[in-house]
Amino acid sequence: MAKLHLTKCELEVMDVVWRKGRATVQDVVDSLERPLAYTTVMTTLKILDESRRVVRRRKEGRAYVYEPVVSREKISRSMTDDLTKRLFGGSVKSLVLSLFESDSMSQSDIEELKQAIQSLEKDA
Repeated sequence: MAKLHLTKCELEVMDVVWRKGRATVQDVVDSLERPLAYTTVMTTLKILDESRRVVRRRKEGRAYVYEPVVSREKISRSMTDDLTKRLFGGSVKSLVLSLFESDSMSQSDIEELKQAIQSLEKDA
């Protein structure tokens, strides 16, 4: 799989596009949790289209409408694979153990992970 690594700003913009399914620059500006200039969002979407190739733009009237061409899951897998290689020497076990050791995991998170592992074991 090609390495798909997005910056924090690119991920914020993509989150809006993924949630909406299609969005104009103004739609993204209006939906972001933090204020970003219209021109910043426009430039970010241009990069996501022309360089990253994770969105496609189409002209509708006077505005461009952007649609995702790469799923959130594909980006997530690519970035997680990259993180695993760079920080944990490629060890998925080390990555997962570091998550277990963090204080941010709730008991329900742990239960969901147990169920996911049991499901994986059945499929193996």
